[in-house]
Amino acid sequence: MTHDLDVVRTLRVTGAAAARGSLRVPGDKSISHRALLLSALAHGSSVVTGLSLGQDVQHTRRAVERFGVRVTDLGGDRLRVEGPIRHEPDDVLDHGNAGTGIRLMAGVCAGIDGLSVLTGDQYLRRRPMERITVPLRRMGAVVEGRQRGGYAPLVIRGGGLRGITYAPEQASAQVKSAVLLAGLSARGTTTVEELHPTRRHTEEMLVQFGAQVDIDGTRVFLQPGELRATDVSVPGDPSQAAFWAVAALIGSGGDVTVDDLYTGYGRADFVQILERMGGDIVLGPDGTLTVRASRLRAVEITAADIPGIVDEVPVLALAAAVAEGTTVISGAAELRAKESDRIASTAAMLRAFGASVTETEDGMVIEGGARLRAGRVDSHGDHRIAMTAAVAAACAVEGTCVIDGWDSVATSYPRFAEQLVRVTAARAEPGE
Repeated sequence: MTHDLDVVRTLRVTGAAAARGSLRVPGDKSISHRALLLSALAHGSSVVTGLSLGQDVQHTRRAVERFGVRVTDLGGDRLRVEGPIRHEPDDVLDHGNAGTGIRLMAGVCAGIDGLSVLTGDQYLRRRPMERITVPLRRMGAVVEGRQRGGYAPLVIRGGGLRGITYAPEQASAQVKSAVLLAGLSARGTTTVEELHPTRRHTEEMLVQFGAQVDIDGTRVFLQPGELRATDVSVPGDPSQAAFWAVAALIGSGGDVTVDDLYTGYGRADFVQILERMGGDIVLGPDGTLTVRASRLRAVEITAADIPGIVDEVPVLALAAAVAEGTTVISGAAELRAKESDRIASTAAMLRAFGASVTETEDGMVIEGGARLRAGRVDSHGDHRIAMTAAVAAACAVEGTCVIDGWDSVATSYPRFAEQLVRVTAARAEPGE
């Protein structure tokens, strides 16, 4: 087994029915993006430890360097970032497949006096950008793009911003963060009024870098000001731990421990969902997640749940497929605008394994209790679909499964295939 399996286009997985052992997951991807961007905006030298090594975050690093920010590797997962941003970027900012990267960077670019061009791969260029271009224009930035700013590539001429009060139509931490990052250089207070409270990485880290941020229920207030360099330690990514949690729950005799996870607001809600399903799962205050195989039951997942599990829905849907009863997921229309249409691609993945799934406009209905069978899955370029399919193939399916588009996993979780083999004793090899 070599690391090369994480970049092959097609992976064949033969299952072993149980996940056992202790492991660590990569540094939190959402925090890693923000650590790079805030360090680049801050005055002074910041050291970031535990940075995600996935391709998405590497794109953000290269983008930061285009602004004249010096980034120095210190060995392993540590690096030094010397801010602040010195000039407009000297080339196009290519964010690959990273929706978080491009949307947060758009907020940064809006506050910089100069011209920035942002783009990404074929999948990212299909993701909606109007949700950030509308508020950034209201703040005073000039923003152009395909279909009147609806899609990348985006061209942003920033500077001269004013603070606004903005109420996003979606419950989106990315939209909130783009507006707040732009608000750092705006005149006056910037306020975001959310439909539902979303993940607070940006607010927490802005305070860490010296910004004045206040939170009142679903409202976030930011005062403009300079950031001060500080050191950042990036904890493990709960969204990645969710794959191992479900692997342990659905395999016979599963028992998994994941260490050093982020435990802040809005990132571990999948634990509560799996508890409601009857899972033996505990996330301790020290960030240690322990999970044991359990008999699962169906639950109802509604719009109020979605902001806290927006990245975990595919693997939770897998848990629902083997649970007793019918699980209904609703209020999740936002999933149609992720790396893939995650409602459609999740439903197609589960059907490929023999599960009964009905799509709805904003979710799906999953008939649980089915005996899953070997199948072939198209990830549609979506890392979370690919990894969910691998968990199913390793822990819940007899025979050999084929996953197309496996190379998408390198965007967020290098060495996932290697850990899958170690934890489950499954066999994984390049496909045809």
